[in-house]
Amino acid sequence: MSSHSKAARRFVANRERTAWHDKALYIVRSKRDRMAQSLPEWEQLREAASQIKQHTLSHLADYLEKFERNATANGIVVHWAADAAELNRTVEDIIRQHGGNKLVKSKSMLSEECELTPYLEERGIEAVETDLGERIMQLMHCPPSHIVLPAIHVKREEVGELFERELGTEVGNSDPTYLTHAARRHLRDKFLTADISMTGVNFAIAEEGAFAVCTNEGNADMGTSFTDLHIAIMGLEKVIPDYASLGVFTRLLARSATGQAVTTYTSIYRRPEEGKQIHVIIVDNGRTKSLHNEAHRNMLKCIRCGACMNTCPVYRRSGGYSYSYFIPGPLGINLGMLRSPEQYGGNASGCSLCYSCSNVCPAKVNLGEQIYAWRQEMDSLGVAAKSKKAMVKAMNLIMRHRGIFYAGVGTLPYVPRFVYNNRFNPWCEAREMPHFDTKSFNTLWKQGKIKR
Repeated sequence: MSSHSKAARRFVANRERTAWHDKALYIVRSKRDRMAQSLPEWEQLREAASQIKQHTLSHLADYLEKFERNATANGIVVHWAADAAELNRTVEDIIRQHGGNKLVKSKSMLSEECELTPYLEERGIEAVETDLGERIMQLMHCPPSHIVLPAIHVKREEVGELFERELGTEVGNSDPTYLTHAARRHLRDKFLTADISMTGVNFAIAEEGAFAVCTNEGNADMGTSFTDLHIAIMGLEKVIPDYASLGVFTRLLARSATGQAVTTYTSIYRRPEEGKQIHVIIVDNGRTKSLHNEAHRNMLKCIRCGACMNTCPVYRRSGGYSYSYFIPGPLGINLGMLRSPEQYGGNASGCSLCYSCSNVCPAKVNLGEQIYAWRQEMDSLGVAAKSKKAMVKAMNLIMRHRGIFYAGVGTLPYVPRFVYNNRFNPWCEAREMPHFDTKSFNTLWKQGKIKR
């Protein structure tokens, strides 16, 4: 179990990068706020989204079966995968049956979760990320650091150097427009020569047997337009009842994610074109188990907008790679704990409990409150840090005994500062401990110097 604080040191060591990473993400958070404030019905939309998700999750089997039944009637082939291994095998089998070995992918955190791309590449199938940020990270051989803005931590100068090496662009040219055109030329060839396309699923509409894919670059549409085979992968929690429900979520998604009124492309796939195939793979991979966890099942309401990351003061200042789970921020802390407290419990320290994440979540997922609840369970789960347990015991002793407490408060002003202001105190790595006043609050209160 790795510690978030230890991993974060590498990121915060570069103060310039920490500052602009923080600023860039807060700009997105501010855009989200302006969009929310422009809609008088914003809170009603959030409440509606929360209730729709609650209802759907409470009748999940019924809606999934309804989606399968209607999608099959539309000519879509539906598969089920119990875990990551079955998903990966199913995708490979579909590709082998179809023939070809070139796959173009639009962004899908489920494929990251199941490590699908390396699985396919090990078996001779080229899997190209077509979202620009995802493609940058793929060329860098690094995972995304944000679920919506995967390369948010990468400077344009670094992208310029990457494209020089990988795409043969002009030396020293890091102009964003120039780099975007270079990426477009590079990806156009991938689209034109691909045999198979893959997308994620933002929402699966049970009543229609259709699914919606939302992108800002049109890459999902490009991929599915050229190839004869479209494979869509979805977590089973992505199902919603009907088009009316979809209208609620599409009004919330882009506003929460990037501060846009709507995503540039919202495409609904209902039936394959003549001579083409659409396969949908519905994946569990621990979601049913999470649904049984009454204290934390709310996580399945998440619509993957990333708003919780954009607002999180810890994520903004420590970067995505300081978390051991593949999804960072408040969302990743909770999902990682649901997956394996033993493996990902170290992330729970990466939270200030400001609850800003809960306040911005469009589906009203109580992210901060759940992190607090996980912290209360750390000891019973056997993953509490020994040093923190010792500190809590010491504080418990002090706070429960009046005499010890006031003796400590009275002594602190006379303790030499080097005793607590030193390199062994993690707090002092980037700040000074405050000076302790010789008169405590209690003393000033008794002297009448503090008025009610």
